[in-house]
Amino acid sequence: MGRTVLVTGVARPLVGRLVRRLLREPDVDRVIGVDARAPEHQLGGAEFIPADIRHPVLARILVEHGVDTVMHMDVTGTPLARGGRAAVKENNVIGSMQLLGACQQAPRVRRLVVKSTTSVYGSAPRDPAVFSESTPPKALPSGGFAKDAVEVEGYVRGFARRRPDVAVCVLRFANILGPRVDTPLAEYLALPALPTVLGYDPRLQFVHEDDVIDVLVLAAGEPRRGTINSGTFNIAGEGVLLLSQAARRLGRPTVPVPLPAVTWVGSALRSAGMTDFSPEQIRLLTHGRVVETAQMRELLGFTPRYSTPAAFADFAAGRAAGLLPPGEVGRAVDAVGELLGLTDDVRAPAKADGVAKESVHDG
Repeated sequence: MGRTVLVTGVARPLVGRLVRRLLREPDVDRVIGVDARAPEHQLGGAEFIPADIRHPVLARILVEHGVDTVMHMDVTGTPLARGGRAAVKENNVIGSMQLLGACQQAPRVRRLVVKSTTSVYGSAPRDPAVFSESTPPKALPSGGFAKDAVEVEGYVRGFARRRPDVAVCVLRFANILGPRVDTPLAEYLALPALPTVLGYDPRLQFVHEDDVIDVLVLAAGEPRRGTINSGTFNIAGEGVLLLSQAARRLGRPTVPVPLPAVTWVGSALRSAGMTDFSPEQIRLLTHGRVVETAQMRELLGFTPRYSTPAAFADFAAGRAAGLLPPGEVGRAVDAVGELLGLTDDVRAPAKADGVAKESVHDG
């Protein structure tokens, strides 16, 4: 008999895509989708069970349906409908605790996949150039989605100790982009002009939504020959983009704001309903974050189809044109660079700490 997979958070479009993809896997017999809200998209032949993961009902569902694989996708930074931060945190943390407790009581569960984020590393001025899975952050996230993810990962490690018979895989995703993605960072990049922190040009990494689906399916199945799919893995496309490069490729001007005033700008954008410019996003857009992905390739056996620049290009292709043509933005940046006396050596592509970095002036 094939596997029975339970997926949480199926009301979200990306998770709906995952459910439909799992149904095409030859070793999967049934997929059960769980969410407090009914999805507005189709789940194919999956069975939908309306259930709030914060309630103990999950234990009964796992046992009654003989679930052997659990994919916890309901750890997120934003609710489906705009709501308070407290409700999101309760769903992330309390919901994860209840789900793990249910898994512990379900003897047939043999695999657990948890969607996490590279935000667990934080963003701080003294961060290392590149984070590996074992690198401790210089400063733990103090709030928001990143802090939720840190707490959830702690509970997952506790579960793994109590149930050593369960293969546990935690996937730490970089910022997810693609033509259909709706995230706070995507909302920020869609602004007519991008507020930036004066004096900072952070390095960013992205992972394409299609690669997210592929690696989740890989993690949910049996490991390929010579690979493992239990443990913690950073998931990101190869290479990095500077925020200035991203703005240039979108054709959007930047509005540098002194760091002390960025919080006021973020509050104004939130009040206007334009984007959720949270403190953790401000830190990311100040100091950036880059992670190493050697374990993803060598141990998990996964190579993304999209690099970071390619994922961004596909995202940009599906967005409305910026206020300025990218070519004009590029020429303006080059002119400023010449005035500042930047040399050709600065313009040349560089490679540091094992991560390819594009030139600040590469359009």
